[in-house]
Amino acid sequence: MWRDIPVPFYLTVNLFEVQNPQEVLQGAKPKVNQRGPYVYREFKYKTNITFYDNDTVSYLEYRQLFFRPDLSNGTEDEYIVMPNILMLGAAVMMENLPSFVKFLLSGALAGLKQEAFINRTVGEILWGYEDPLLDTINAIVPGMIPYKGKFGIFVEFNNTNSGLFTVNTGMKNISQVHMVDSWNGLKKVNYWRSNQCNMINGTAGEMWPPYMSPTSLEFYSPDACRSMKLVYEQSGQFKGVPTYRFVAPKTLFANGTDYPPNEGFCPCRQSGIQNVSSCRLNAPMFISHPHFYNADPSLVDAVEGLHPSREEHALFLDVHPVTGIPMNCSIKLQLNLYMKQVSGILQTGKIQPVVMPLLWFAESGYIDGSVLSQFYTNLVLIPSILDYLQYIFLGLSVPLIISAALMMMSQKFAKEKQPHDPTTQSPPSQPSETTPLLQDACTQSHDTAEA
Repeated sequence: MWRDIPVPFYLTVNLFEVQNPQEVLQGAKPKVNQRGPYVYREFKYKTNITFYDNDTVSYLEYRQLFFRPDLSNGTEDEYIVMPNILMLGAAVMMENLPSFVKFLLSGALAGLKQEAFINRTVGEILWGYEDPLLDTINAIVPGMIPYKGKFGIFVEFNNTNSGLFTVNTGMKNISQVHMVDSWNGLKKVNYWRSNQCNMINGTAGEMWPPYMSPTSLEFYSPDACRSMKLVYEQSGQFKGVPTYRFVAPKTLFANGTDYPPNEGFCPCRQSGIQNVSSCRLNAPMFISHPHFYNADPSLVDAVEGLHPSREEHALFLDVHPVTGIPMNCSIKLQLNLYMKQVSGILQTGKIQPVVMPLLWFAESGYIDGSVLSQFYTNLVLIPSILDYLQYIFLGLSVPLIISAALMMMSQKFAKEKQPHDPTTQSPPSQPSETTPLLQDACTQSHDTAEA
């Protein structure tokens, strides 16, 4: 189960289409419409599995994604108007460069007919399209965007691995099983400004140590470039299997002002979004919950068409507490672009500063079928039967003990009530030749005295 996870995982993607791009360029509030979901079947498998003498094992986990039109609301060939991530991101990244550099970029953008908003297919937006702007930007500012050829939001997400994980096997200490020892050879990352924020805590997000307590769990997410801590919400059941539900606390993406331990993730903006530019080539990218759920209301108010709700946008993990195996999960994140007017780059128009939602996705999976049946039988049904049997045996033993006690008392009572027959008395004992003379004398004198 650990090597090749037999659980069907799905990646569900929802894109935000901009409905008023020209008005946004004139300074209006963006208006978006959610498109999708576009659903992909996700397969995960581990390679390069190597065990070490220090009770650890390392591996690379790959994922492959296959589009499922039967589960989707739309096709990958549909066109959607979205922000030009490459152009608007580069503009913000170059905001503090000399004016002549921005002038060169603006001229290059005009020559390439680049605009602030693009009309591309879902497949191109997600998996990449040829864009000469990549080479142009790297020619003006070498190394700024180390990509060549295609550019897409998930261009490096499919048929790739999430880095080299080294985790504990738990052979010597079961409480450490699945806990991450290192990632890509690192004991901690260097993306953030504090040791606490750079720590690699918890597991790789697939399983946890057994005998969990209803408090919290942690895992390291390469996609978020950080460790994430979820908190216990409630106990429940998934198809008859007892579970603990863990959810994201409101402090997960809080800024350093509202939650000082998150100061290391800054520079920060409003609470509810996290700046990931330090691990995304310094691009002005932010992650959050979908529709800015649990975020500062000003983020929702700045974009028309967002409707955050706990039922649709909160992430959760339902874990079997005895084994530490997730039974049902849905990890949801939103990707956002900070965009604004940049002086010297005419293509940015009069765009007001805004954290613009691009898409949100959910990685979901649950144990089902024969795996669920085997899990339920071995870890729920059989222990329950054994538990009931001990009470049955205890219940049967009580009448037996009582019956035995009653029988013994009955036999004793019958013996004590047995009739007394005088004819059966033994005659007085006669002195024998061996009886001591003193005893005879004492007996005779006693008889004389009585007479």
